[in-house]
Amino acid sequence: MGSSILNYLIFIPLVATLLVLVVPSTYKSGYKMIALGASVLQLVFAILLYLGYSKGAGSPVGLDQLSEFQFVTKLDWISMNLGSLGKLSIDYFVGIDGLSVTMVFLSVIVMLVGVIASWNVTEKQKGYFALYLILNTAVIGCFTALDMFLFYLFFEFMLLPMYFLIGIWGGARREYASIKFFLYTLLGSVFILVVMIGLYSSVIDPVETGALIGINDVTIVQQMLATGTIDSSAIVRTFDMVAMTNPANYIPNSVLGFVNGGILFDLPIRLIAFLMLFIGFAIKIPVVPVHTWLPDAHVEASTPISVVLAGILLKIGGYGLIRVGYAIFPDGAVHWAWLVGGLGVLSIIYGGFNALASKDLKRLIAYSSISHMGFVLLGLASVTVEGVSGAMYQMFSHGIISAALFLIAGVLYDRTHDRMIKNYSGLASKMPKYTVVVVITFFASLGLPGFSGFIAEIFVFLGAFKSFSVNQLLPRWMAIVATFGLLLSAAYYLWTIQRMYFGKFMVKESSWNAKLADLTTREYVLFIPLILLMLLFGIFPQLLLDFTNSSIEYFVLFVNEQGVENLQKLLSK
Repeated sequence: MGSSILNYLIFIPLVATLLVLVVPSTYKSGYKMIALGASVLQLVFAILLYLGYSKGAGSPVGLDQLSEFQFVTKLDWISMNLGSLGKLSIDYFVGIDGLSVTMVFLSVIVMLVGVIASWNVTEKQKGYFALYLILNTAVIGCFTALDMFLFYLFFEFMLLPMYFLIGIWGGARREYASIKFFLYTLLGSVFILVVMIGLYSSVIDPVETGALIGINDVTIVQQMLATGTIDSSAIVRTFDMVAMTNPANYIPNSVLGFVNGGILFDLPIRLIAFLMLFIGFAIKIPVVPVHTWLPDAHVEASTPISVVLAGILLKIGGYGLIRVGYAIFPDGAVHWAWLVGGLGVLSIIYGGFNALASKDLKRLIAYSSISHMGFVLLGLASVTVEGVSGAMYQMFSHGIISAALFLIAGVLYDRTHDRMIKNYSGLASKMPKYTVVVVITFFASLGLPGFSGFIAEIFVFLGAFKSFSVNQLLPRWMAIVATFGLLLSAAYYLWTIQRMYFGKFMVKESSWNAKLADLTTREYVLFIPLILLMLLFGIFPQLLLDFTNSSIEYFVLFVNEQGVENLQKLLSK
């Protein structure tokens, strides 16, 4: 099976989409079963991927070390002769390393949870599950693509299904929320597209170029490129993200080249390109001040779509920043570390205060997501093994915890169609088992020891404090201010527990009394595995760290060394 596992993971939902479309509308339960079957089959392949991944192999992110990626498939997809400009080459190129294997595993889990949470969808089921499965393919594709054109294709592919899933099956203001989500994300995509075009015009594929001119030695091809002895008509331009990490593959006088590269606003265009990528992915994460689409999208989206949005789609922003921004532009990552870290701290504090002021339970959880994703930025900005490990752990942990948090809000909304915090009190007396789930999940999210959130945040803080003495990228005050985010997290979660679940029982409408039944069997099936995962990865962090450690070591070394070296070259012009 080997390298085919990734292809199965990507295309199983797409095949299931075709089945959904051909099943007659009279068999409505068939749509659910097809989506569930596809998600369970994906889980089987994800487990095989998890078990088959070689943890000790390492996965360098740069300098053309393709051999370190695992489960790789690379096939010619689009080739075009450009005449005097050379040749265009786009590949179907997928593979994983420690930076992506955990994200693939997370995606499969959350998408399965989303299918089960969608069991009560009754309107337009065919369209709903078809769009959901298309979204599934796009998500897995994003986490596995190693060709930037392919990555961008999957990245854009997510927009339409999510737009319709919010806009058709959402709440009262669903049109507003879906359009806002679409426009914000599309704006970010434009920034990414501009950089992608710049990279295409600046980078060659040394292997295919060598084959075209009859030279098998990549080093000789790179030397010829540097000296300008390769005829422009023989250059093979590429979207290969692995090739893009090596300065030797850049055309000297190109817009993003290291030698005689472009200058704009007295800055090398490479540094501006990183900033554009950061804006593009920051909208997806989301980062303050480009975050305002998220609370609206969450409030209006149905529960399963909120689960997928918080559990996976936000992580694509963080992953894209790592895989594209940091790996291809380490010089920009070093130069703008203060900005990335500063906006991370701002998101932590601003998100925390807004969560504290929220009156809607779902809006509170949405702002808590903004706050917790700020820790991802702070860890990345430190460019230390501890910090980046914490960032990756936070993305995985928050994916699991946020899925449970939005399910918690969904339990109440399914029963009363109301999420306002002030309209409930003493729910523990009516729904004791549900309250236990709430308390466990809230404590996991606020970073209580024994849960996965604690491991993530402690590593982020270790990296942020260490950065000042190791690479001087972050001042210590950023780490100190970020710790107040933990206090805010404890405040809004504990206050919510006190107001809604303890004290004298009270609900706004007396008719709700009969509706407030405890958890159903389906809800147990949703919550129990998520809680077990929170505990499992909180008590045994090596289950995740063993996969990410080698890749992160290479990543940190690459960004620190190549970033500083490249930055000196760029700024010395």
